[in-house]
Amino acid sequence: MRWVFAALAVWGTVHPMAYFITWFRANGFDLAGMVDAWHANDASSGLVWDLTVAAVALTVWILAESRRFGLWRGLLAIPATFCIGVSCGLPLYLFFRMGRTG
Repeated sequence: MRWVFAALAVWGTVHPMAYFITWFRANGFDLAGMVDAWHANDASSGLVWDLTVAAVALTVWILAESRRFGLWRGLLAIPATFCIGVSCGLPLYLFFRMGRTG
């Protein structure tokens, strides 16, 4: 299972980044413009907030487990979550966690 999570972390990096790179090529490195695009309509705003809540919940979980079990390398999943997305951060954390638990 550990390597399934590793593969999902790679996919969760490559697939979204392909869209982000395409957007940046078309619009320049305009983060404010990207955030505006994320809120183009109610459906996309709902997805943004859904993923934001999931990212915060994942971060709280990672911090709690890192403190409790000393799984410090799992902290790498936090910047992965906020710089790439939950699609990378969650499977990356599970990859690290599976290394600790078996």
